[in-house]
Amino acid sequence: MLRTRTSAQIEADCYWCLTNILAGIQDHYTADQPGVQRMVMRLEELVNRIDADLCRYLRETGIQFLQFAFKWMNCLLLREFPLRCVIRLWDTYISENGFEDFHVYVCAAFLCQFSGQLQCMEFDELFGFMQNMPTEDWTDKEIEMLLSQAFVLSTLFEGSDAHLTSMAPASHQMM
Repeated sequence: MLRTRTSAQIEADCYWCLTNILAGIQDHYTADQPGVQRMVMRLEELVNRIDADLCRYLRETGIQFLQFAFKWMNCLLLREFPLRCVIRLWDTYISENGFEDFHVYVCAAFLCQFSGQLQCMEFDELFGFMQNMPTEDWTDKEIEMLLSQAFVLSTLFEGSDAHLTSMAPASHQMM
């Protein structure tokens, strides 16, 4: 049994961690969820930049990023991974400055990891796959690889939004 003092310290640390995460994403949970929409748009722009073939294939197949990425942004990938992996993932999020930004890079790395498979699927199979990504057997090893890929992407692209607007997907160029 934990001592009362130790229990209170753990509770305070947990509260701080959750507050830290939620502070950066408050506009995800307001009317129209502008934060979630912004992140989905940034994800599409980033994937278009790093894997244009995948982005084009999704568009041609009729899959819109909002159809799958909204859940990724709104639920912070909680539904995509086993809890043990989410804990590892969120631990990194807490240690990163700019949680919202790094999450987009994680989602881009996650999506692009399945690029070859996705580009061989028709709409129904593709849509089903995107709603139930095959991660139930993932461990810390796979999450650490994903985080490493996301870190590389963030190093390459963070703070350089000009590359996004010039290569924006067709769905955003008309705006």
